[in-house]
Amino acid sequence: MGYKIVVDSCGELPEKLQSDGHYESVALELEVDDYHVTDDKTFNQLEFIRRVRESRNCPKSSCPSPERYMEAFEGDAENIYVVTLSAKLSGSYNSAVLAKRLYEEEHPDKNIYVFNSRSASIGETLIGMKAQECEENGMGFEETVEAVEKYISEQRTFFVLETLDTLRKNGRLSNLKAFVAGALNIKPVMGSTPEGAICQLDQARGINKALERMIRDMIAKTKDCEQKILAISHCNCPERAKALKEKIEKLVKFKEIIIVNTAGVSTMYANDGGVIMAV
Repeated sequence: MGYKIVVDSCGELPEKLQSDGHYESVALELEVDDYHVTDDKTFNQLEFIRRVRESRNCPKSSCPSPERYMEAFEGDAENIYVVTLSAKLSGSYNSAVLAKRLYEEEHPDKNIYVFNSRSASIGETLIGMKAQECEENGMGFEETVEAVEKYISEQRTFFVLETLDTLRKNGRLSNLKAFVAGALNIKPVMGSTPEGAICQLDQARGINKALERMIRDMIAKTKDCEQKILAISHCNCPERAKALKEKIEKLVKFKEIIIVNTAGVSTMYANDGGVIMAV
């Protein structure tokens, strides 16, 4: 009996997982004006950032088709775990659920479960890693699903953005609010709700103070840190992510802290200089 973990491309896979035969990434599509890109290994982060910065329009994303998910289900794996962007943020979850239904009609021998991450980016990655941990520890399909759903219910995602431009362009923030925040150098500390929507947790003047508040909020809301993996995803700011990791290590001990660069969808929302944490 084998297993497979399918993660939509908003979930960044570290190199170790990319080379692990149990994982497959299913790409979303991105668009800025007439520039179209697939969120896979061909994604050029710097070029995408430049085009987003120079465009007056909001960048867009489209979720993978059910057919693409069904392609990912192929193979010898009997147990298939799918991790998608929060259903509150994308149609990726609904597309994966439809794919599951269609595929199971022709392949009743497969066990497929679709997890609504209620998160994004590196939060999805941690969920996939939890499913793998359960499988490697010999847990059955139903046991794994139950354990991972429990993990999702306890997971927290936090992020701080250098620029609010994308949130302004897509209507999540008014022009006036974005202008005032920019003029006063106010950086909101954002996070996920239990339902998987985005909310503001705090704010501070300047990126460094905002990052400090994000660390404070994360530690206050995280129990049993030594037993957990903390993940940090950054958009074109590796030194900032490294400094964040070092600050956290001075305050609390985690089982492991991993750092990755944002893939396409996360780059679209985090924008240049944004940092995301999940635990």
